[in-house]
Amino acid sequence: MLASLHAQSAKLLQGGVPAFEKRLASLRGHPVVVNKWASWCNPCRAEFPAFQQVATDHGKKIAFLGINSGDSTQPARRFLGQFPEPFPSYVDPDEAIARRLKAPANYPVTVFIDARGKTAFIHQGGYVTKEELEADLDRYIGA
Repeated sequence: MLASLHAQSAKLLQGGVPAFEKRLASLRGHPVVVNKWASWCNPCRAEFPAFQQVATDHGKKIAFLGINSGDSTQPARRFLGQFPEPFPSYVDPDEAIARRLKAPANYPVTVFIDARGKTAFIHQGGYVTKEELEADLDRYIGA
């Protein structure tokens, strides 16, 4: 399950809400961290190194997914070229996936989903350090 995420590192995936929900369903039994980002978002840019490190360190136990919301494909691809994440992101130009997750309209937003598939916490704003992100992993999904 989780190996398929690593195989799609830094890829932008199509399919919208149906594809995203199918992926979430396949990950049931694992905690999931979903990061909503956009290439034009400076706080997103600032937090990507923390996500790179934490997803690499915890990716064998926790599923990480991105949603590229309110963005265009080419700028998003360039962004991922500069900041390659060890997990895929779903294209979400109209924020349909974000709304389904009840993620607020601001950027970035991180949604923590427990192993049962229930939202445990929604963090608004960027993570400055990997330690802050790891603390929320421990607090909300018991990583």
